[in-house]
Amino acid sequence: MADREFDLVLFGATGFVGKLTAEYLIGAAPAGARIALAGRSTAKLEAVRAELGPLAANWPLVQADSTDQASLDALAARTKVVVTTVGPYLRYGMPLVQACAENGTHYADLTGEPLFIRECIDRFGERAAETGAKIVNSCGYDSIPSDLSVYQLYKRSVADTTGELTDVTLVAWLKGGMSGGTVDSGRAMMEAIATDPKKGAIMSHPYSLSPDKAMEPDVGRQSDQALEKAANIDPSLSGWVATFIMGAHNTKVVRRSNGLLGWPYGKNFRYREVMSAGSSATAPLVAAGMAGGIVATMAAGALLSRVAVGRKVIDRLVPKPGTGPSEQARRNGWFTMRTFANTTSGAKYVCTFAGKGDPGYQATAVMLGQSGLALAFDTLPEIAGILTPASAMGDTLTDRLRKADITIDVQPA
Repeated sequence: MADREFDLVLFGATGFVGKLTAEYLIGAAPAGARIALAGRSTAKLEAVRAELGPLAANWPLVQADSTDQASLDALAARTKVVVTTVGPYLRYGMPLVQACAENGTHYADLTGEPLFIRECIDRFGERAAETGAKIVNSCGYDSIPSDLSVYQLYKRSVADTTGELTDVTLVAWLKGGMSGGTVDSGRAMMEAIATDPKKGAIMSHPYSLSPDKAMEPDVGRQSDQALEKAANIDPSLSGWVATFIMGAHNTKVVRRSNGLLGWPYGKNFRYREVMSAGSSATAPLVAAGMAGGIVATMAAGALLSRVAVGRKVIDRLVPKPGTGPSEQARRNGWFTMRTFANTTSGAKYVCTFAGKGDPGYQATAVMLGQSGLALAFDTLPEIAGILTPASAMGDTLTDRLRKADITIDVQPA
């Protein structure tokens, strides 16, 4: 792709997360990087570029629309990498994946939608592999911390010759807000399932994103629901844990990485994610409320999505697409993910993945920006197709994020 006009194109630069990612790229991209901004409206792109300041003044603008396949094909043909924040991906993302797969163009997105990834695999996986395109899904808070944490735990167990991974549990602590785009992605999946109930199996099956389900370990039921004492996971923990709302997506991505890498994590690899509910006297009630609330919300959302009146109710209750936390709220946010791993030799490890800033927005802009830069400028494994962060960029992306002040550290537990 040496003859491509651009190194990286940011598609969706006028959106909430798109603007944050553009701001991050100004300081993170190497000198001379050929970066362009893309979206539906040239006027809005010009306004965003002006807000970015003099360092982005010469960034070209590319008009492209997710409903216009020809414009996306032309976009993909001009660049080495497309980074996209245009979601919900289930509604708007597939034409761009097609364009990148056909043109051998690398791609990174922020999807937290298993239904979208499954469709990418089924429709364009083989073609992307043929053209050499690395289509990398879930390059933000969903699911880079999960994916790279388990990958680095695996690498440490290999380095220490302590055997394969067995029971692995991620515990999440965070402070952050929610945007209308995140809510809209959830609703898009609910509407898809309401239209085709068979798609519900993709959401519920732990190996629904696996490259080969027959090769997956038979380790019994793996539920994404949780309500228990944190000390059950590791004696160092106190309080209670409950269901982590993104666990159902992240766990599928981690298991897909294991498959794409040739199942090196182990034949008895079990993985789950939970969220801390604290250790106060009311923690058990908080945990129960979190666990029950997520189930109730998903059930109610699926039901309401079936009818027009229900969709109007959802519209009134949730943030609008294109909105998100204030700048102060983004700065005050933080996240810590601690992943506890056991191995077949009895050795135990914990990986800490932590950073400052709202995880879904400020930190996600860092992760997505660094993913795009890695795809554009770094020497990566030759694997191509519909990939995960760990399988496409594992060690390289880990190094980049560490240099970007994100903690990624594995220690004996």
